[in-house]
Amino acid sequence: MSSKYLFRILLFGLLMWGAVGCQDEEDTEPVVEEPVNPNIAINKWINDVMKEVYLWLGEMKTPIANTSNPEDYFESLLNRPTDRFSVIYPDYKELINSLNGVTLEAGYEFTLYRESSSNNNVIAEVTYIKKNSPAANAGMKRGDYIVRINGTQMTLENYRQVLGQIDKQHTLNTIRFNEGAGNFQPLPEISLNPVQLAENPNFLDSVYTINGEKIGYVVYHFFAPGPGNNSTAYDQEMDGIFADLKAQGIQHLIVDFRYNGGGFVSSAVNLASLIAPDVKSTDIFSKTKYNSFLMQFDNLKNVQTPFRSKAENLGKTLKGNRVYILTSTRTASASELIINGLKPYMDVFIIGDKTTGKNVGSVPFEDTDNLSNKYGMLPIVSRSYNSLDQSEYTNGFLPNIEAKESSERLKPLGDVNELLLRKAIEQITGIPSGARFQQLDRVDVGSTLDDKVRAGVMVETIDIK
Repeated sequence: MSSKYLFRILLFGLLMWGAVGCQDEEDTEPVVEEPVNPNIAINKWINDVMKEVYLWLGEMKTPIANTSNPEDYFESLLNRPTDRFSVIYPDYKELINSLNGVTLEAGYEFTLYRESSSNNNVIAEVTYIKKNSPAANAGMKRGDYIVRINGTQMTLENYRQVLGQIDKQHTLNTIRFNEGAGNFQPLPEISLNPVQLAENPNFLDSVYTINGEKIGYVVYHFFAPGPGNNSTAYDQEMDGIFADLKAQGIQHLIVDFRYNGGGFVSSAVNLASLIAPDVKSTDIFSKTKYNSFLMQFDNLKNVQTPFRSKAENLGKTLKGNRVYILTSTRTASASELIINGLKPYMDVFIIGDKTTGKNVGSVPFEDTDNLSNKYGMLPIVSRSYNSLDQSEYTNGFLPNIEAKESSERLKPLGDVNELLLRKAIEQITGIPSGARFQQLDRVDVGSTLDDKVRAGVMVETIDIK
């Protein structure tokens, strides 16, 4: 962010000396100055930034007292409930690290469900394990059920408090389904020590040949060019994945965004440029519009983001000019940007659940003039459109084929019998799977993904000149 905010506090002092007539000079008490509330400067910074960049500038609310807690002050400005996504974080550096996938954790994600309608117990089903993490080293697997954390059974009343313990050393009691026996069996207790983990969003890629159809499958968990420090390692790795898919001559492509809550637009452009057929740098991927103040600047009046011309682009190899996207209710932001941006160029076939519905973008802000202000903001600053000026997906994209992950017991990602992948393969081949799967009736209570900084985030840049 190159916009500059200059903050100056002008201090005026007046020292009065004197005597009136022939009166005796009176003794005066020393003046004790009250310390300045640091929130005043922080909240001024918040207000100054928001008055320039906030998308709903005309609907911005009157702030509360400038001595208030900065998080409360920021919240008081927002155009709720229309604005569902603007957030503030206590530490800017941690915010940026988290957007790049670098966090203190043990390396497992899970979804919470009620154990039964007859009790208030909550169980956690592991959705995926991160490579080279403490959880991976402990032998945890997708589909494991966590029944106790630090010996405590989670319930509807206490699960938030219990989950607050997993960023420190903790123990897990888990059970795993035994296919042969047809039941869950307890595993030895696991002790995990969180580490500063750099998660690679390129989780899995495979090629399948099924009934004569060659199918490429890519699982991508969030949008980040690299682990930080201007790295583009993850984008380059994705380029290599697509170069391999192209070399293997795939005829169909399945991209798995079910756990992808968003991230950096630059990585979305990179991925879209690998998929859209034969696009060049003259083809428009997306358009961006800002508030009335920012649109006064010439370089922000007509912002268009082109595709990149990439040798690894799949070209016109996909049958029916179609890409299959796997989604969930947590598919958001930059993932939806790709769906919307590809639609003018190809058939985007969605399998899974309705997406979040986030067509707006953020920019991370830090206060470079006040070193004591550690806060970082991610206010909504823009709205995104595709090349046909389409942007109406605030209610999410509906799937062509509905499939909820909660309806079946989880199988490994990449297993052709895994629910969402299976549905895509059936659609491609036209042959339904002959396997039988137990249907589950479960209510999703929440997920560790909901608390990620990148959840529902589309990170852009603004250059005000």
